[in-house]
Amino acid sequence: MSRALEGVRVVELCEVMQGPLAGQTLGDLGADVVKIERGLRGDMMRTLDQQAAGQGRISAYFVALNRNKRSISVDLKSPEGIKILHRLLARADVLVHNYRPAAVRRLGLSYEDLADRYPRLVYASASGFGDTGPLAHKPGQDMLAQTVSGLARAVGDARLSSYLNPTAQVDYASGAGLVQGVLAALFERERSGRGQQVSVNLLDTALAMQMMEAAAHTMYGAELNWVTQWYSGTFATTDGVVTVVGLFRDNAVRLLCAALDVADLSTRPELATTELQARNRDVANAVLAPVVAELSTDEVMARFESVDLLCAQQLSLAEALQQPQVAANDLLVEVAVAGEKPARVVGYPVRLSRSPGDVRREVPALGQDTGEVLAEIGFSTGEIEALVADGVIHTSEPRRATHEVHHCASGYPE
Repeated sequence: MSRALEGVRVVELCEVMQGPLAGQTLGDLGADVVKIERGLRGDMMRTLDQQAAGQGRISAYFVALNRNKRSISVDLKSPEGIKILHRLLARADVLVHNYRPAAVRRLGLSYEDLADRYPRLVYASASGFGDTGPLAHKPGQDMLAQTVSGLARAVGDARLSSYLNPTAQVDYASGAGLVQGVLAALFERERSGRGQQVSVNLLDTALAMQMMEAAAHTMYGAELNWVTQWYSGTFATTDGVVTVVGLFRDNAVRLLCAALDVADLSTRPELATTELQARNRDVANAVLAPVVAELSTDEVMARFESVDLLCAQQLSLAEALQQPQVAANDLLVEVAVAGEKPARVVGYPVRLSRSPGDVRREVPALGQDTGEVLAEIGFSTGEIEALVADGVIHTSEPRRATHEVHHCASGYPE
């Protein structure tokens, strides 16, 4: 089976989620990804999972973001460590990092430092707020990006003035955006023969996620809120919860009443228009909720769907992962984990018909591939042993997985 990025060599200098997600995605698509980690600690995601630490197990957070990579442990604060990095860059197609600008300059790894030396290198950087400007020095974090971008204030519940989404949505979106930029730069390099800089940051990504809301504000000073500006309802059934959304329907309340055999509430003056139905949803829901409460979830879903209402059963994450559609989509994949039993994780969600993503490499132990990678770039066994003795590199020999698994459909160092 061919892989879309087979032959592409990536050096990853990343921790936490934003950058490692980009590296993993490139690996899923077939690139050879070498992850450079710091000393005996490595990516801080290895130790952030408190539940795993309490059980003496590998971090689930790290496992979710680091398949299809080789791990090498290098001290980049030493001259010898920097020399190792440059030998890797000499044969690399892509460098991905999420170091802060000051750290990059201190290490001599800015785009300006590398562009002439490695003219074909695609230089991909991820940050919290950008490379310049008053916030460029600040470390980035998903919930901070939600806070300063307006996302946390985009709340559909009148009881809340702000809400932080506990899922790292901005990290995910920015990591995916970085991959798009890398792919575009690799494509352009086929014509020009030259690499270029690709950069993303959490703040820009969080604002881009609100592009329609931003346009409504800049064009005519309006606030767009998809939850509050159209009718919606969340109803308890005898065995669950159902959400119904009136978006794209001229008279959602009338459809609901028809589905539930209730007299048409939209004839009331306070529910006569789409705008009034959104504003006075509690009036309608006070009548409809007791009716729904007498029905099962399956019956409610069937009734709402019979009148072409947008609706869904509310699920927990555990329930969502077990639903038949997820199995049909082949989203969950098994990945080998160095020193542990295989883990079941979310795979690459984009489908390519001829060159799909797959899982080729296990989630590595810290530094397990150091010797192998250094040998590939010309270091002798004696040189590798000397670097280990000097503390420049670290190696490990974890218990290896014995089978291959296929199918795969932010922190910033000082």
